[in-house]
Amino acid sequence: MTGKTDYKREIDAYSARRGQFRILDVPDLRYLMIDGYGDPNGPAFTEAVGALYPVAYRLKFAARRQGRDHVVMPLEGLWWADDMDSFTTARDKSRWHWTLMIMVPDGIDEDLVGDGVRLGTLSEGRCVQTMHVGSFDDEAAVLSRMHDEFIPAQGLRMTGLHHEIYLSDARRTAPEKRRTILRQPVLPAR
Repeated sequence: MTGKTDYKREIDAYSARRGQFRILDVPDLRYLMIDGYGDPNGPAFTEAVGALYPVAYRLKFAARRQGRDHVVMPLEGLWWADDMDSFTTARDKSRWHWTLMIMVPDGIDEDLVGDGVRLGTLSEGRCVQTMHVGSFDDEAAVLSRMHDEFIPAQGLRMTGLHHEIYLSDARRTAPEKRRTILRQPVLPAR
C-alpha cells in the first residue's frame, strides 16, 4: 500500500491566506453532495452533515482495501439565496440554500454512495478566495470587501455559487479560531 494522500496539501485550491484575496483556477473536483435549505444552525443542516461523513469514511476504507488511502477531506458548502444581500447586509439565514459537500478522489466505487447522498463534479474554474479566521457570523465584512471591492477592481464579476471550505471542526474549535476558506467563482466583467 502506498502512503496516505492528503489532498488538502496536493491541491492548491485548498490553500488561502488571511487578509489576502487570491485569483486562482480551481480544477474540476468530485464531491459527495447533499442539498438543503434554511438556517445552518437548524436540524436539516445537522442531518445533512451526519449523512455525508459515514459515506465519506465508507469510501475511504474501501479505497484503503484497494491499496489507496486518503485523508477524508473537510466539509464544504455552496451557498446561495434569491437575494444575495441575505449573506451580507440583511444576514437572514432562514433564506439560505446550501449544498454540503466532501471532496473525494477519482476512482472511488460509486456503488458505495447512498443514504440520500449524490456524487457530482463541481467545475468552478476561475475564482477569488481568501482565508477567514473567526465566527461564521463575522464573514459578512470579508465577503462585502471581496464582492464589492476586490472582484470589480480586478475587472471581474461574480458568477456561480459562494463556496466555503471548513478547515476547522466547528464542534471542537472556538468560533474566534475557526478557519474557513471563502471562495467566489468569477468571470471577466463585460
